[in-house]
Amino acid sequence: MKLQVLAAAAALSLAFAGSSIAADGKIIVTLKTPVAAKTKVIAAGAVFNCEGSTCVAAVAPSRTDTAKGCKALSKEVGEVVTFGSLTNDDLAKCGAVSATTRTQAAN
Repeated sequence: MKLQVLAAAAALSLAFAGSSIAADGKIIVTLKTPVAAKTKVIAAGAVFNCEGSTCVAAVAPSRTDTAKGCKALSKEVGEVVTFGSLTNDDLAKCGAVSATTRTQAAN
């Protein structure tokens, strides 16, 4: 009986772990201005490898593929043209933050 309860608990915990693992995915980003050299950036819970005008997070939590995630990355590498599955509205919010950040840095 105890073994059956433990087996059921193990199966249930694996089911929940599997759903969080399945939520993780790859995010591809296109930058407006290429980075000068290969760069590794941690933003919004993901590690982005950037080269030229492309950044890729091989594994990212679902919270990364959001306007907030885009804003976090744009603060590090500049204006973002595309970001994972974001819509144009979310990208506009993301671009506004990166433009504001650069304007403040120039002053």
